[in-house]
Amino acid sequence: MIDDDPGILEAFMIVFQQAGYKISVFNDADLILKDKFDEPDIFIIDKQLAGVDGIDVCRYLKSRVKESSTPIIIFSASPMMEANAQDAGADGFIEKPFKTTDLLRMVRRLIV
Repeated sequence: MIDDDPGILEAFMIVFQQAGYKISVFNDADLILKDKFDEPDIFIIDKQLAGVDGIDVCRYLKSRVKESSTPIIIFSASPMMEANAQDAGADGFIEKPFKTTDLLRMVRRLIV
């Protein structure tokens, strides 16, 4: 999970751990863009990150052979971003604010 808001990262760690998932969180995309991460089952990326656009991170990951088949969910406060997320190769989009149950449902659907 990539989000530059520490409060959101902390909340998601709790939600995903309670749901039985192991979660790695990043407060920016630097390590992802430098390929310094363990291959996840799914990427969950905020659209609005400090210094880089989450849509661009999605494009980068989808352009790489190793990560191209890994599902990516983009989340954003802007509903107009759904088409951009899909164009970048995202497998899912969720608009803020959202219910964690909706996000978990989407994760389960994409990693089956």
